Amino acid sequence: MNALNLSPLFRTAIGFDRLARMADMAAAADVSYPPYNIEKTSEDSYRLTMAVAGFGPDDIELVVKENTLFVAGRVAGEPEKTELLYRGIAGRAFERRFTLAEHMVVDGADLKNGLLQIGLKRVVPEASKPRKIAISGATSTVTAASNDSQPGVQAA
Repeated sequence: MNALNLSPLFRTAIGFDRLARMADMAAAADVSYPPYNIEKTSEDSYRLTMAVAGFGPDDIELVVKENTLFVAGRVAGEPEKTELLYRGIAGRAFERRFTLAEHMVVDGADLKNGLLQIGLKRVVPEASKPRKIAISGATSTVTAASNDSQPGVQAA
């Protein structure tokens, strides 16, 4: 695969360091293990499902830091002393990173039947939501009663 050089784009751009890091991480990531699905369950909700056969809840660590979700798996126990004729179930340690969009939060996680399901939800703060601004202004007609209360305005 050819390397993509984005350095000409960053010569005149300021503050896009995160974009460069994301491109570097995507190029260096092992995208094959463990397999995962990303589903959109509603307008603002998503579910990340990872196949983590052989891992228990104590073997998996979930951490969110600076808009990045880290999922790491490490088997804590000693492997059994048996003669393995064929290994088809990978039990190796892994670490996956997922970049989260702004206002995405982890809603919860569940491990069942070898599938780790992580719920994600977009929670936009009230300050960032669009709001309607009322426009105030002078009325087009002036009544005689209102002229009496305003100094310097005479009735016609």
